[in-house]
Amino acid sequence: MTRIARFAMAATLALGSFMTPAAAPAADMRIYQQQDSGVCADRRFLAKITDRFRYQVRHVPHLPDVAITDFQRIRATLFEPRAERKPIARQYCEADVLLSDGYTRNIWYLIEGGMGFAGIGDNVEFCVDGFDRWYVYNGRCRVLRPGVDRIQVGTAYK
Repeated sequence: MTRIARFAMAATLALGSFMTPAAAPAADMRIYQQQDSGVCADRRFLAKITDRFRYQVRHVPHLPDVAITDFQRIRATLFEPRAERKPIARQYCEADVLLSDGYTRNIWYLIEGGMGFAGIGDNVEFCVDGFDRWYVYNGRCRVLRPGVDRIQVGTAYK
């Protein structure tokens, strides 16, 4: 088997869990939870956030030159399962990040299943409180902070 064929097969198997529809009582159901599901604490996503944050503070004017040194109190806040009208599974997460200047800041991030480059892998979007100079995620990172007015405790994908 060629290298390309083996890679394609491995990628297909790895993405299989995100490509299958998640079972949910209602198509528009949102599942809120308090504890980390494992996905939010996945080192792949945390490393990607750390690297992108480093790039952000170097290339956005007037941001302090700091780095993320640690993630603390990682927790999942909302899971939106994949459904017919919402084909992307989304896991919303929240944590505290310790910065190299000694300060701790809130971070909110979103993991989107199957939304990596060319639809392969997963994507992560994040916002550190006080570091969204251009309001990409609205004031105080509101885009990545789901409301908690309709609380339903449940589990998320792994």
